Amino acid sequence: MNVLSDPLTLTMAVLALLIVGISKGGMGGGLGVLGVPLMALTMPPAQAAAILLPILCVMDLMALKAFWKRWSWAHLQQLLPAAILGIVIGAFTFTYFRASDVRLLVGLIAVGFALNYWFKPFQRLAMGKPGAKAGLFWGSIAGFTSFVAHAGGPPVNIYLLPQKLDKTVYQATTVLFFTSVNYVKLIPYAALGQFNSTNMGASVLLLPIAVLGIWLGYKLHHRVPEKQFFQVAYVFLFLTGCKLMVDGMQGLGVLG
Repeated sequence: MNVLSDPLTLTMAVLALLIVGISKGGMGGGLGVLGVPLMALTMPPAQAAAILLPILCVMDLMALKAFWKRWSWAHLQQLLPAAILGIVIGAFTFTYFRASDVRLLVGLIAVGFALNYWFKPFQRLAMGKPGAKAGLFWGSIAGFTSFVAHAGGPPVNIYLLPQKLDKTVYQATTVLFFTSVNYVKLIPYAALGQFNSTNMGASVLLLPIAVLGIWLGYKLHHRVPEKQFFQVAYVFLFLTGCKLMVDGMQGLGVLG
């Protein structure tokens, strides 16, 4: 079965991959988190995550080459072991999550990410530089949310941004973190049967769209005012998250 045969599903998948690619290309400010929420509007969230993961792995290698050996090992040593723990927790609890549960969770993440961008509550609450315990906590949360919806960016940013790293060091650190996390996720995703022929076929078909998105991100980075781009994108993220939350609560019987 070709999951992309439905026109609406194909449209959402193409839009999601373009946004993920644009984010990876330097114009998204972490908006790659929109990928799963957009695709989850027309397919099960777990399937959306499975289709995206191989594409993200390819894109990560492209980004890793650009920032090779510019990362901060000190911060990665705090984040990565905890992230692996979060992935393990996600893998062992995967079978207990219904599609409605995941839609609600993904919606909450998307809405929370948009609200944090607009109002920055975590930035105001941060007192000095978060220490090792904060790195372990937010790293584990990032591993779990990344496993569920490839949405580890917000927890990582809560820990890394107050560190006030050099821009290149910060970018390189996040690139190596998510490259490592995504490749680790391949193991439980495969063990859980997520890489079936339907999902892998969709991944192959969508990969060129992601590459196009990276190219667009690079071009937009130099030509489009960042403020206006973010204003539109985060409104879109917020509305998508709200729709998924409503769908999730309806599926759970919370809403009629």
